[in-house]
Amino acid sequence: MLDELRKGIDEIDDQLIDLLNQRMKLVKKVGDFKRTNQASIYRPEREKAIIDRLASQSKGPLTRSAIEALFLEIFAVSRNYELPERIAYLGPQGSFTHQAAESRYGSMSEYLSLASISSVFEAVQTTRARFGVIPVENNQEGTVQETIDLLGEHQLSIAAEIVLPIHFAFASKAENLTNIKKIYSKDIAFRQCKKFLKEFFGDEVTYVPVNSTSSACRMAIEEEGAAAICSHIAARQYQLPILYDNIEDSGDNHTRFLIISKDFVNQRSGNDKSSILARLPDQPGALASFLQEFHQAGINLCKVESRPAKIGSQFKYFFFIDFDGHFEDEKVSQALNPYLDNLTWLGSYVKMC
Repeated sequence: MLDELRKGIDEIDDQLIDLLNQRMKLVKKVGDFKRTNQASIYRPEREKAIIDRLASQSKGPLTRSAIEALFLEIFAVSRNYELPERIAYLGPQGSFTHQAAESRYGSMSEYLSLASISSVFEAVQTTRARFGVIPVENNQEGTVQETIDLLGEHQLSIAAEIVLPIHFAFASKAENLTNIKKIYSKDIAFRQCKKFLKEFFGDEVTYVPVNSTSSACRMAIEEEGAAAICSHIAARQYQLPILYDNIEDSGDNHTRFLIISKDFVNQRSGNDKSSILARLPDQPGALASFLQEFHQAGINLCKVESRPAKIGSQFKYFFFIDFDGHFEDEKVSQALNPYLDNLTWLGSYVKMC
């Protein structure tokens, strides 16, 4: 019985490899066409449309998330056949940003791990990398302010967003929790796992903040009586045994990442989000009047964040704004045309959250 089932699986796998090879031949032709016409290889809206179509057609047992996981890897392999591209991300390897990058670009892509968000921006600005992946906000801890500031300093576009569920693991070589005297992790991880730490350790251990959860793994593997709060991918990378999974306080813990690029323009998908920077006149009611344009046009605002303009000695601000819609939508154009001199368009891209 088992042999017959395995034989059936082997036959299906043989068909799959033939079909995938046929797909890659078509992908190569698409790549040749795009290079001739100088079109972008990465089309997030096209990839989402394919996943939407396949998920609606699937009669099970594959769920949408399973279909997405399978086809995102196929898309990544396909893009490498069309045109290999380097992706910079906020490192080190094993970080959540690394995980977010691989979720979109797959394991075959060439990655550039960098030590700071500003380094990722510089890599994309100087074309050392075609795309950069950086965190912009966490639904528990709020905005990554450095990312917002750097979007205002560089002339780069947002090509896509990634929303990644964040799950922390507790990993250590120690076989007994009573042997653990020191825990390494990033400061934000300590804050997001307070209930677990209070229940199991309280004030009986030393908590050591480090620059990344990957660094925490490296330190914990080298030191007796040490542990790390880290991502699953980091624990696997350093072969640090995971003692507890999903120790975060909230089961609804997500981080939003942005994919940035130079001169990238997305076509409309029908379910888009746009990001802008607004530098408004320093006069009473300027912000209220500007936001009223969105209300009158029926445009949903997703985020409004103020940041210091850092110009001169006075207290001036600019506003980072996310809203539903594409910059080519008629109602968006009509609402914002009077303010074009005060706006920097960062990009319109497929909405993921």
